[in-house]
Formats: sequence, structure tokens, C-alpha cells
Amino acid sequence: MSVTIDYNKCNGPECAECVNACPMEVFEIQGDKVVVVREEDCTFCLVCEDVCPTGAVKVKED
Repeated sequence: MSVTIDYNKCNGPECAECVNACPMEVFEIQGDKVVVVREEDCTFCLVCEDVCPTGAVKVKED
């Protein structure tokens, strides 16, 4: 499984919908970016993709 953020689309900490919505705390705000910190905890629920207003977050099964 891979969780990626397209930083050309991501609004970062001003948005942070993925950070707030993820039940597994896969994302964190670090400085001026949202980053994937616990990809191994992702359960493929796709909530992060659903709440991202710009489509910057993608979750893919390997």
C-alpha cells in the first residue's frame, strides 16, 4: 500500500482535512507541509481521498 501527496495540489496546513479525518493518524503537519508519517498504519479506508478538496491525496494498493 502506498499513500502519496501531490504537493502541487496540496494546500498544506491551511487545509489539513486529511490529517483531521484519518482515523489511523497516518498524516502529520510538519512545518508548512502535510506529510505521511505512518503509512504502515493505513487501513485503505480512503477517507483521506474523500475529504481532500484538491485531490492531492492518493492511496494505492500494491
